[in-house]
Amino acid sequence: MAIYKFKISFEDFDDVVREIDIKSNQTFEDLHRALHKSIGYNAEKSSSFYVSTDNWLKGDEIAYLPSDRKKDRVVLMENSKLSSFIEDPHQKFYYIYNFDRPYDFHVELIKIILDADPSIQYPFLTRSIGDAPKVMDLNSAKAEVSAGSEAVGEFDFLNELNFVPEDTDELEAMGEMGINTQNRDTEDEAEDEDGFGDEFSDDEDFEETNGKEDY
Repeated sequence: MAIYKFKISFEDFDDVVREIDIKSNQTFEDLHRALHKSIGYNAEKSSSFYVSTDNWLKGDEIAYLPSDRKKDRVVLMENSKLSSFIEDPHQKFYYIYNFDRPYDFHVELIKIILDADPSIQYPFLTRSIGDAPKVMDLNSAKAEVSAGSEAVGEFDFLNELNFVPEDTDELEAMGEMGINTQNRDTEDEAEDEDGFGDEFSDDEDFEETNGKEDY
């Protein structure tokens, strides 16, 4: 039985590489699980292999845990043997892991070994280069965003003023001006009341004086 040697690398982290030997009659799900065992990711995520051109253009989809809208349009990894999709000795597959928080991979057949080694249990990791980037749990990410939003909310009123830390002196000065203005307003009100009272008092004296003179 033939053995396929696949080279698998992250699209955005090409310094992280895994090479996996796998039997030709094993499935895409076997390759899917072997990859995530080698990089430490949770294999129980919706993911897909795509038959690819040499330029990594995606073709037919081979899915694991597909969404309801895709179930009727794709074949499943667990039902798909690798040999059924190998048409080229350097066959390529484009692979997307976890559609909720996706990572993209390039999967390339680099060697076909005619006879399996009876002492090896396949799939078998033959080469590992680099550490895979850590995957953040979606719930943890939401919690961090929520916490960040609350922290930002406390300072929304400053953001509306386009406040920056260097404006502290101006803010304090505005506060002082506000207090002084309030004091001045209070003083002005007091002056107005006194002025009104004096004017009213003068009118009374004037009326009384006029009355005496008329009398």
